[in-house]
Amino acid sequence: MGSIVGHVLPGLAFFLLGFWHLFNHIKLHSLHPNSYTSPSWFPTPKSRHLELFLIMAASSITISMELIIGPAMHRYRPIGPDGAIPSNRLRNFEHSFISMTFFTYAAFAILLDRVCPKATYCLSQFIAAVAFAQQLLLFHFHSADHMGVEGHYHLLLQCVIFVSLTTTLMAIELPKSFMVSFTRSLSIVYQGVWFVVMGTMIWTPALVPKGCLLHFEDGHQIITCSSDQALRRAKSLWRAQRCKRNKASHWHWNKTLMTLNLRLYAVMDIER
Repeated sequence: MGSIVGHVLPGLAFFLLGFWHLFNHIKLHSLHPNSYTSPSWFPTPKSRHLELFLIMAASSITISMELIIGPAMHRYRPIGPDGAIPSNRLRNFEHSFISMTFFTYAAFAILLDRVCPKATYCLSQFIAAVAFAQQLLLFHFHSADHMGVEGHYHLLLQCVIFVSLTTTLMAIELPKSFMVSFTRSLSIVYQGVWFVVMGTMIWTPALVPKGCLLHFEDGHQIITCSSDQALRRAKSLWRAQRCKRNKASHWHWNKTLMTLNLRLYAVMDIER
């Protein structure tokens, strides 16, 4: 994950998954407002479990990139000769554990749907909550290793993951609440957006804040600032959600995305 590709590709996956859920929840609620019940995943006409298979495929690709393909390209070994994990590979294993929990969620959701359909909803939501909880936990302690510019980006990501976790748990007790499902789907979309923002802002050399430098350390690209003043300036830029070459605030994009989602719901409700 410690690269622009390692953040943008997972970001696109989260964005597409969240938008898929957002669209289907709005569609389902607009068609059946009185009997609406939020599913944990949505079947497709040609393949009932296509969404879950795609989650498993994306998770497998991420794990391979973190533990096999990426280390091989840089001539690193995920496991040392003595069987221990090298210190410069710990982050790769942390990222892989996150992907593994989402793979486990999708696999169990398929299994439960085939073996015990009546218990699918609650158990699938619970496993999804466990996946978000592990994602939040790993990013929290992972961010403690670099509380500079990258750590500030991870701080906001943790807030969004917490919303995903909370709304997933709420959905177990409130399966008929459209607002819970809407907020959960929107938080997954924002996860994707923020992964893309992080990858672009941190690992694009031209966008690195003044006084800071992107370089390799312990096998990973990180940003270090030349002085406390440069670090404070970089954090201030983060808080303002601005970039050296981008005068538009990302917050404006977030508000635009929210407006588009509400308009989508309004249009589908009018058509109904």
